[in-house]
Amino acid sequence: MRTVKRPRHYVARHWLLLARPLFRYSAVRDAHVLRGVGRRMGPVLREDRRHGQRFDGVERRRTSVA
Repeated sequence: MRTVKRPRHYVARHWLLLARPLFRYSAVRDAHVLRGVGRRMGPVLREDRRHGQRFDGVERRRTSVA
Protein backbone atom coordinates (compact mmCIF):
# COMPACT_ATOMS: atom_id res chain seq x y z
CA MET A 1 0.00 0.00 0.00
CA ARG A 2 1.25 3.45 -0.86
CA THR A 3 2.06 5.69 2.10
CA VAL A 4 2.61 8.92 0.17
CA LYS A 5 -0.52 10.19 -1.54
CA ARG A 6 -0.33 11.34 -5.13
CA PRO A 7 -0.75 15.08 -5.39
CA ARG A 8 -4.17 16.33 -6.47
CA HIS A 9 -4.36 18.59 -9.48
CA TYR A 10 -7.21 21.08 -9.43
CA VAL A 11 -8.83 21.63 -12.81
CA ALA A 12 -11.90 23.49 -14.03
CA ARG A 13 -15.19 21.61 -14.30
CA HIS A 14 -15.29 21.88 -18.09
CA TRP A 15 -11.93 20.08 -18.39
CA LEU A 16 -13.25 17.23 -16.25
CA LEU A 17 -16.28 16.94 -18.51
CA LEU A 18 -14.05 16.79 -21.59
CA ALA A 19 -11.79 14.18 -19.96
CA ARG A 20 -14.71 12.00 -18.85
CA PRO A 21 -13.92 9.20 -21.36
CA LEU A 22 -10.39 8.90 -19.93
CA PHE A 23 -11.11 9.40 -16.22
CA ARG A 24 -13.46 7.83 -13.70
CA TYR A 25 -14.63 9.19 -10.35
CA SER A 26 -13.26 7.48 -7.24
CA ALA A 27 -15.43 8.03 -4.17
CA VAL A 28 -12.64 6.80 -1.89
CA ARG A 29 -10.27 9.50 -3.16
CA ASP A 30 -13.05 12.04 -3.79
CA ALA A 31 -11.31 12.69 -7.11
CA HIS A 32 -11.10 11.58 -10.73
CA VAL A 33 -8.45 8.99 -11.63
CA LEU A 34 -7.18 7.65 -14.93
CA ARG A 35 -9.20 4.64 -16.11
CA GLY A 36 -7.38 1.31 -16.09
CA VAL A 37 -4.23 2.30 -14.21
CA GLY A 38 -5.62 4.94 -11.82
CA ARG A 39 -5.44 2.66 -8.82
CA ARG A 40 -1.64 2.60 -8.94
CA MET A 41 -0.37 5.49 -11.08
CA GLY A 42 -1.38 8.46 -13.15
CA PRO A 43 -2.89 11.83 -12.36
CA VAL A 44 -5.51 12.48 -9.70
CA LEU A 45 -7.81 15.35 -10.64
CA ARG A 46 -10.21 17.31 -8.47
CA GLU A 47 -12.68 19.99 -9.43
CA ASP A 48 -11.36 23.46 -8.73
CA ARG A 49 -13.98 24.95 -6.42
CA ARG A 50 -11.64 27.54 -4.96
CA HIS A 51 -12.07 30.25 -7.60
CA GLY A 52 -15.68 31.12 -6.80
CA GLN A 53 -15.35 31.59 -3.08
CA ARG A 54 -15.21 35.06 -1.63
CA PHE A 55 -13.21 35.69 1.50
CA ASP A 56 -14.27 38.59 3.74
CA GLY A 57 -11.76 38.03 6.53
CA VAL A 58 -8.36 39.55 7.13
CA GLU A 59 -5.94 39.14 4.24
CA ARG A 60 -2.72 37.74 5.67
CA ARG A 61 -0.79 37.09 2.49
CA ARG A 62 1.41 39.97 1.29
CA THR A 63 1.21 41.84 4.58
CA SER A 64 4.26 42.82 6.56
CA VAL A 65 4.69 43.56 10.21
CA ALA A 66 6.04 47.07 10.73
